[in-house]
Amino acid sequence: MTKIENIRQMKNNRLTIALCLLAASVAHGLYAQNGINSPYSRYGFGLQTDRSMGFNKGMAGVAQGLRDGQIVNAANPASYSAVDSLTALFDMGLTLQNGNYKMGSVQQNIRNTSFDYIAMHFRAHKNVGIAFGLLPYTNINYNISSDAQTVEGNDDVTTSYTFKGSGGLHQVFFGMGWQFVKPISIGVNGSYLFGDYSHTTDMTFSEKSIYSMTRGYTADISTWMVDFGIQFTQPLSADSKLVIGASYGLPHDIKNKAVRYTRTYNSSTYAVEGQTADTIRNAFQLPMSVSAGVAYYKGNKLTIAADVELQRWSKSKFPLQNSDGAYISRPNQLNDRLRFAIGGSYSPKGRLAYKGGIYYSRSYAKADATGTLNDKPYEYGLTAGISMPIINNKIWYNSPRLNFSFGWTHADIPYLSNAAGTGVKQSLKENYLKFSVGLTFSERWFYKYKME
Repeated sequence: MTKIENIRQMKNNRLTIALCLLAASVAHGLYAQNGINSPYSRYGFGLQTDRSMGFNKGMAGVAQGLRDGQIVNAANPASYSAVDSLTALFDMGLTLQNGNYKMGSVQQNIRNTSFDYIAMHFRAHKNVGIAFGLLPYTNINYNISSDAQTVEGNDDVTTSYTFKGSGGLHQVFFGMGWQFVKPISIGVNGSYLFGDYSHTTDMTFSEKSIYSMTRGYTADISTWMVDFGIQFTQPLSADSKLVIGASYGLPHDIKNKAVRYTRTYNSSTYAVEGQTADTIRNAFQLPMSVSAGVAYYKGNKLTIAADVELQRWSKSKFPLQNSDGAYISRPNQLNDRLRFAIGGSYSPKGRLAYKGGIYYSRSYAKADATGTLNDKPYEYGLTAGISMPIINNKIWYNSPRLNFSFGWTHADIPYLSNAAGTGVKQSLKENYLKFSVGLTFSERWFYKYKME
């Protein structure tokens, strides 16, 4: 390699570092902007993200059996060992979303933008890969107002309610994958989970002499997570193979407190007249989670994969206000989450890759705390995408890739309406159209050049 080429390589590396630092700065700013606006996010820690990345968003998020040296597959850390000895990968992505929400006769359209993830992946030693990055875990954002209703026994006074929520959780992860024998790889992700939530209900009256009230629920969350992964590769022919993968997440207590406060204030001056607060220590638990999947590879042209995931949220304690008004924490406040996904990728000439997928999921949200409803919230969706290389030999030694994906999601959340005391079953229906962009840089940081 000539001296000029060596200087160019050093400039390329500095450019990559600068772009990643810029992406991290953009991520920090965009994380402050919540990527959703949904009443659905008022349950649990909020609306769960799929945590998919650019390579598999168009494949409905399938990941457990995917093993490729040119992707960062944080869903199964055993995949990290597939990275080759010369490559360092940088991956980042964002999503633009249009949501339609319908509750009874009320309907609303909202657009949002969110930064999805940033990650890095490289080989640390022979058959050992390292990855780290930042992923969203849950999002909370909603603002709902009810129509004014007359107070029972006094037709001259009306009351109205406003429900607001904000916050969410984020995951910083660091993982390692090791292929200790040729067909089997194992891996582990260690993560720091952090964030907060705030839910408030404001009750106001048309008669200013009556005190209004705000009821709020808040918590700051900071805890660890550990996920283990395994992959087994079985060759089927000279150009085809089967990869079976699985991962397991440890359940554990979260040593954080939950606070419920009640505040009364003057409806005319908004001066606080009284406030009470109740605190629950060690109020939360993370669930056991297990995922399994299989992927079929036909050379570099065809990949077909399927996943199933279970999160046992029903066994994890979560705060609630029980029937006698006490603020307590106990299990069975959320549903178990179950998700199925099938996806595939086809690259006829080894350059452009066309992707598609379908999934179905049972949400962990428990909209009916009384247990009267047997129906559980669910969602399903379709995805499609394309992955294309960006070739510019004056800048990149390895071509970066752009991943575009489109998704449509329908969610249905049954609940009991207490309007006029009827207790009638209704549904919150949500439909999303999503457009995601992911960019993967592939740099030859570890190549040993010879001077000419």
